[in-house]
Amino acid sequence: MNEEINKALQILKTGGLILYPTDTAWAIGCDAANPEAVDKIYTLKQNKDCNTLICLISDDRMLKKYIKQIPSTALNILEITDQPTTIIYDDAQNLAANLIGSDGTIAIRIPDNYFCYWLTRKLNGAIVSTSANISTQHSPKSFKEIAPAILKGVDYVVNLHHEKIFSKPASIIKLSNNGIVKIIRE
Repeated sequence: MNEEINKALQILKTGGLILYPTDTAWAIGCDAANPEAVDKIYTLKQNKDCNTLICLISDDRMLKKYIKQIPSTALNILEITDQPTTIIYDDAQNLAANLIGSDGTIAIRIPDNYFCYWLTRKLNGAIVSTSANISTQHSPKSFKEIAPAILKGVDYVVNLHHEKIFSKPASIIKLSNNGIVKIIRE
């Protein structure tokens, strides 16, 4: 596991793309602070106009680095949720500009995944996490469903959990600074 973390880390630090398992799916990722790497993901997914990429971070302490004002509701949700939950926050900061929504929002998840935890800790930053597919195609539920174009389009494929089948994506909740809570996906 540590060898895979270190290999993936080297790719991220040089602006490359990785294909890696998360707690919910196989994902394409890069350093979330590197706009050129983010552009590579949009190109690989064949979707330049879509700012729907999410970020993974290690823990709620890292959240302070990327969100100017963390709603208290977010910390409550993170504490009590028993399923993977992505939260869309207002006022994103310290991320690649082409990753932040035109309204200043960013979607962030703290995955329950050893590999992702240590990768973000060693990078000391967020990594992009987007489904391992071309935008017009379905999201793969297993490694063997990943299209050859995706496999060839990344700089490194993490050699872990190739047999795992993912069944349910993360819930998505939007928490606005004005107190409005909107469930995007349960």
